[in-house]
Amino acid sequence: MKQQETVGPKYQPVNGEEKATPLQVLVVDDSALQRRIIALSLKKWGYKIHQADSGSKALEICESEKIDMVISDWVMPEMDGLEFCKKFRRLHRERYGYFILVTSKNDKNDVAQGLDAGADDFLSKPVNSAELKARIRAGTRVLEMEQELLTQNEITNNALRELRGLYDAINRDLAEAEKLQHSLIPERHKKLESAEVSLLFKSSSHVGGDLVGFFSFSKDRIGLFSLDVSGHGISSALLTVRLAGYLSPHNKTQNIAFDRQTDGSYRHRSPKDIARLLNERMMEELDTEHYFTMAFAEVDLTNGHVIMVQAGHPHPVVFNPLTGVRYLGDGGPPIGLLPDLEFENFEFDLKAGDRLLLHSDGVTECQNRAGDLFDDEGLEQMLMRNLDGSGPEFLDDLMWELTDFSQGEPFGDDISAILIEFEGNMLR
Repeated sequence: MKQQETVGPKYQPVNGEEKATPLQVLVVDDSALQRRIIALSLKKWGYKIHQADSGSKALEICESEKIDMVISDWVMPEMDGLEFCKKFRRLHRERYGYFILVTSKNDKNDVAQGLDAGADDFLSKPVNSAELKARIRAGTRVLEMEQELLTQNEITNNALRELRGLYDAINRDLAEAEKLQHSLIPERHKKLESAEVSLLFKSSSHVGGDLVGFFSFSKDRIGLFSLDVSGHGISSALLTVRLAGYLSPHNKTQNIAFDRQTDGSYRHRSPKDIARLLNERMMEELDTEHYFTMAFAEVDLTNGHVIMVQAGHPHPVVFNPLTGVRYLGDGGPPIGLLPDLEFENFEFDLKAGDRLLLHSDGVTECQNRAGDLFDDEGLEQMLMRNLDGSGPEFLDDLMWELTDFSQGEPFGDDISAILIEFEGNMLR
């Protein structure tokens, strides 16, 4: 017995379908004999067959069944194949339906009319079995490609939905990390007996590698620091959090600036020793390729005397309406690059009305659309333009000028600063 020939493909499961299903072909002809001739061949080739003797009945079948391919006679009473094709194309369908018109027409205008109505191919009357198979195979290839595209689109959409969920989760985590990082700067402004301290922090993304802060050594002395961890993103921010613990204003036991004595009291370390110990911790305890720059100042609030270390950080700035702007420090090496580095202090005095600004390089390296830098000259001009402002207002003016200078471009680096305004000697 001759084995049945099968060319009919099966649709693979898509959108929750449980198993593959054979392609369904609708044969439409008002002649029962013509329908039977075509249907027998299609059944032999493995397709699932539906039949209709008119265009209106064919539309009913198309609305209730998932018809993949239509073979329709052109000339039929009531609704011809051309009109049926137009209405078939207007049906709401999940998949494309391949439409073959069976006709004795061979005029080019007739073919153009059929294509314009939505037909994909044509069969000549009388229908030849070999030609029918060829046309069916051509339509099958189109449907298989469409099926493959649907499958790939579904896979892509599922992957995109999964990625979107992951990105949403990451963004939620980053938003929480951003809140945590901002909590490391609990006070934006502090009024002291003879000075005011103000802080600015603006990360270039959710989280950043800058940190500014201050703490009290004693009633009359405070420590100010500005540091900038290399790189960007989460790894830099994590190191920043660790460094914030080393310079905690709430716990002298953890704060590396304090040295606990045998009697339980605390002696505060010199700025250069703070930098040295931080470098040792970076080299010995923290397994990271990051390093950081820092400016640390110990300020005596009774007389304005400052002892300071600069470790690769931008030069501290002292400015006053009468004396102008002074850049201090000799640079020094960054922290965490090499072991056994030595750091040096330098000293100066703040006079009544002097302001000391420590800032990250995100300020002077802010770029505009042309690639120009704000640089030290821009900072100096900005400082002198805004001498009427003070405290957080002054730092807001700085932020506004940087935003204006960047011409709407996103900041390429975090921006941070700490400002101390020395009002004069304390009354003793």
